[in-house]
Formats: sequence, C-alpha cells, structure tokens
Amino acid sequence: MNEGDAPDTIFGATIPFAQLCGVEALGVVEGRTRLRLALGPQHGNNLGIAHGGLICTLLDIAMGTAARLAAGRPVVTLDMQTRFLSPGHGVLTAEGRVTRAGRSILFCDADITSEAGALVATASGVFKPTGRDG
Repeated sequence: MNEGDAPDTIFGATIPFAQLCGVEALGVVEGRTRLRLALGPQHGNNLGIAHGGLICTLLDIAMGTAARLAAGRPVVTLDMQTRFLSPGHGVLTAEGRVTRAGRSILFCDADITSEAGALVATASGVFKPTGRDG
C-alpha cells in the first residue's frame, strides 16, 4: 500500500473484486505498479494451481492501475491478451506498466512471477480513460 492510501484501496481506488480476491498493493516505482497475491485453496482450479481467471484478474488490475495513475482518472479495459507460461503457486507478484499513452487510449503490459522467480504469465492490454479527471 502507498503512503496515504486507505487500507481497502489499491493505489487510491476502491476495487471490490480485488479485495475479494485478496490482491494487495505493494507500491509504485517509476510508474510501474506492483501487486501481491498470496494464493489459497479458494484461488485454485481442479489441478490445484492458480485459476486462469484469477491470473487474468491480477494482470488486468496491474495494467489498469498503471493506466489509471498515468491518465489521472478511471480507465476501462478495451482489450487484453494473456500468455500463461507456468503454474501459479504460493505468493504471486504482478507488475504493470504503461508502454504508450495517448489522450484517448493507453497501451500497457504486465507480468506475474512466483516467489521462486518463475514467470507465471504476461499480458498486454489497451485501456480507455473514462469519467472525470482526478
């Protein structure tokens, strides 16, 4: 969590689904958002590894928060492509970043690594600022 953030926010935004999943904000460094998720049994699929939907959620939140911070207002996901590279176990760390920002859309990338350092998944996405500034 960043200094000054309320306890139930991720980089200043209330994201109820992130709270339900147990996503925690670690910080922002040079525009890159860092998130953490300690996997539990509720996060698994029938193989006992992190569910693909959860992985997509973590990647989306990582990119979306980076886009929101860059745009200075809320964003919505227009497109997202995900690559699953290895099973997710234990504690996962996600990092999101804006790769190109225009006035009407932002392009972002994110990756998730395991506590052992394995690359679990990567994603790229397109986000659109919405709502009012601030």
